[in-house]
Amino acid sequence: MQATATLLTVVSALLAVAVPAVALSRRPWAGTLVYGVSLAASLAGLGVALAALLAGAGSELTLPLGLPWIGARFRIDALSAFFLAVVNLGGAAASLYGLGYGRHEEAPHRVLPFYPVFLAGMNLVVLADDAFTFLVSWEFMSLASWALVLAHHREAANRQAATVYLVMAGFGTMALLLAFGLLAGTGGEYGFSAIREAVRDPAVSSLALVLALVGAGSKAGLAPLHVWLPLAHPAAPSHVSALMSGVMTKVAVYGFVRIVFDLIGEPAWWSAILLLALGGGTAVLGILHALMERDLKRLLAYSTIENIGIVFACLGLALAFRADGMGWAAALALTAALFHVLNHSLFKSLLFFGAGAVLTATGGRDMERLGGLIHRMPATALFFLAGSIAISALPPFNGFISEWLAFQAILQSPELGGWGLKIVVPAVGGMLALAAALAAACFVRAFGVSFLGRPRTPEAGTAREADRFSLAAMGSLALLCLAAGTLPGFVIDALAPVTRLLVGGAMPLQADRPWLSIVPIAESRSSYNGLLVFAFIVLSASLSAFAVHRLASSRLRRAPAWDCGFPVAGAATQYSAGGFAQPFRRIFGTTVFAAREEVTMPPPGDMRPARLSLAIHDPVWERAYLPLARAVDALAGRLNRLQFLTIRRYLTLVFLFLVALLLVLALWT
Repeated sequence: MQATATLLTVVSALLAVAVPAVALSRRPWAGTLVYGVSLAASLAGLGVALAALLAGAGSELTLPLGLPWIGARFRIDALSAFFLAVVNLGGAAASLYGLGYGRHEEAPHRVLPFYPVFLAGMNLVVLADDAFTFLVSWEFMSLASWALVLAHHREAANRQAATVYLVMAGFGTMALLLAFGLLAGTGGEYGFSAIREAVRDPAVSSLALVLALVGAGSKAGLAPLHVWLPLAHPAAPSHVSALMSGVMTKVAVYGFVRIVFDLIGEPAWWSAILLLALGGGTAVLGILHALMERDLKRLLAYSTIENIGIVFACLGLALAFRADGMGWAAALALTAALFHVLNHSLFKSLLFFGAGAVLTATGGRDMERLGGLIHRMPATALFFLAGSIAISALPPFNGFISEWLAFQAILQSPELGGWGLKIVVPAVGGMLALAAALAAACFVRAFGVSFLGRPRTPEAGTAREADRFSLAAMGSLALLCLAAGTLPGFVIDALAPVTRLLVGGAMPLQADRPWLSIVPIAESRSSYNGLLVFAFIVLSASLSAFAVHRLASSRLRRAPAWDCGFPVAGAATQYSAGGFAQPFRRIFGTTVFAAREEVTMPPPGDMRPARLSLAIHDPVWERAYLPLARAVDALAGRLNRLQFLTIRRYLTLVFLFLVALLLVLALWT
């Protein structure tokens, strides 16, 4: 009870600081107040969550709010403690970043009142222990984030992004409402403890699982429900983008895990295949979209879709192994999913912070108008490079560990009983491997075009380094990425209470392994030592630098950059983001995105410049959502006639609907 009460006090502090922010947000010191209180509250929440996770002790609290017969229930167990740690760690980093970045905000009065409310909403979702409180908190979180997306409302693209986000958020909440209604049944027992113990028909459980997948998957960015994410995340201020992409999507993952792994009970075997297929497809589709993007923040948003696909694929593996009675393999797959949840929260927040620093320094986020920033913003470049290495799943950073654990789980698929899973799991493994390779290419492109070479615009050439608060936030996250990659055994052991709660097993204890190695199953199968890999990289790099600078020559020699024999001073002759992505666009884009290139080459003597025009189509948006939007618009036009009916016709309609509802109720009972 004490831990839950402490976290509710943290939430109260966040809500309390939002009240004066409404009136004082235009004052120069308002940002310091809001972000300072948010930082302190998030650090307190992080400490409580970590203590509850490591101690393995749960607590609960009921307040006289919400539904009168159950109240508002709040509870901390191992699962909620882990996700509370993720939420508050991301909130603390974003608040620290906001202390500096917030000074450059164009409309602070549209950000400061809603920022602590957004943090409070995410905490409440994870704390909720009944369906009513969960859904109210979910909507609280969604509306606060929608207001933040709409902060720069004068831009038409931002208004469109906020509209799409609001529609998708409402659709997801409706699906979750129906899922909880099915799980609670006609008795109205909306407490999670009652739902957990209820006995229900397998068909009802299967339908609730699909609804939970739609509701939580739409918020997480699972394809084909992802269309709002690349619109909304770039529209928000950069520290809010980091929270939405790095933290809010993980709250959605929490909602799905809570319903499917905890409340529903034993799901149907086909649910694992559904999750695996959606996860693998989402991962590949997300990273292909990212490779086509020139906008740095949209690239990061699409990359979030890829990482969500990896998480859901691992969750599908855990369901498959649990259904087949392979508890040790289910624990491995679930550990990989949860580890990747933490990893993505760290390196995606870091990358969005870096993109925000670039946006503040140059006024733009088009990679074709950047370049050479490593000379003007060396610290930001270093931290962005660390995030790029981590998200590319390269050692010694943390992204490698979770994806390596995922592939270790995939290698156990031959021991599964069903032939369908034996076929689907290796296929999904190939898709995840393709996504990992494309992610590395994507972030080589993002870092190289943005930070290396020469400045392509005067703004990039005169950029200045970010403020000390922003650098402190980025540096802290970069160090955490390195720590989780070099000492992953401590994270795996901390996740053991969560896997025991959900699948009844855990990975072997890692902390007592010699040299801090990690052994997922047995040493005869596989092992990894992040600390030794890091030491080898540092040692080999140091020896190479010593050999080059001391043994080869002590003189510093400079020469002009290689120009292929055509010395042109213009920075436009450098390799561009579009040129880097052209091979991938021609291999994948013509099939997936119906990409078309058209070259206009003037004849000899014509002084007009040559032009390359490129058209890329989003098949999900154009083939699914646009026809649906047209159908809704047409239906709304027809229903618009109802507002011009006479009172007699209105009463007739009411009578007919009442009769129809009574018939449905009679047939239902």
